[in-house]
Amino acid sequence: MPYIPGVDIDGLQATLGSLRLGAVDSSGVAWFLQGLDGWDSPEIRSEFQERESDHGAWASPVYLGARPITLTGTIEAQGRAALQAAMEQLYVAAGLADTTLTVWEDTPKQATVRRSGKLLTQYVSDRVATYSVMVTAADPRRYSTTLQSGTTGLPSTTGGLAFPVTYPITFSATTVAGQINAANTGTADTRPILTITGPVVAPTIAALYPDGTVKQLIYSQDLQSGDVLVIDTDAHSVTLNAAVSRRRFLTVSAGWPTIPAGGSVRYQFQSGTYNASATLTATWRSAWM
Repeated sequence: MPYIPGVDIDGLQATLGSLRLGAVDSSGVAWFLQGLDGWDSPEIRSEFQERESDHGAWASPVYLGARPITLTGTIEAQGRAALQAAMEQLYVAAGLADTTLTVWEDTPKQATVRRSGKLLTQYVSDRVATYSVMVTAADPRRYSTTLQSGTTGLPSTTGGLAFPVTYPITFSATTVAGQINAANTGTADTRPILTITGPVVAPTIAALYPDGTVKQLIYSQDLQSGDVLVIDTDAHSVTLNAAVSRRRFLTVSAGWPTIPAGGSVRYQFQSGTYNASATLTATWRSAWM
């Protein structure tokens, strides 16, 4: 039967790279997505060591493993040539390099995946074929499709006392905080990318948590005008001007700061010397298990 290009098909819907599954493409080919195994939960890495002369076992920390995902479905085209062209599109979409898989749930979520198994296609007729694609997300978290960000300068103080002083004295100083409030609506901690733009002297980023916990990232070097320092709290990397590693100059106090599941954290930008041109930018996505 002919399908109307651009119309969504009832059922599961996802996008692998630029290929929309669960919809009719611009050529009138219907892409049915009938299975999405592995999207619900990643693998778990844990160990249990039996307790000697006692009940039970010693449990190791539990970590999420990589997330293998298998997409299965049916392709319906108007003829054999259109079907073959559609199958080639699938091979391109499920490439060997990293690509984005987006699943269109009530809250759309995405993961970075690459092909991890043989791509299987089988003709049912001259117009219909089935497909099965296995991809794996090395990072098991499912992220919001919305990238959030915030930018701040260094804290500054305005007002205060002016001399000579005339009594009675009025204290009217106001401090601009120099903070970014980052919220995560998901069910898993998420790890932001923090970017410092110079000039700034020995900058520090303090993550302030609602329970009073503070985690600091202390960079011991100065940044000149035009310098850009990128701190990736997931990869635990520090890169200057997109080229040079500066990890050895960063002190991580009390662990790498993350944005907690269902919560928020305030990132405070600090330096011993104020410069109005210095900025801190945080970018992040809410994350789900």
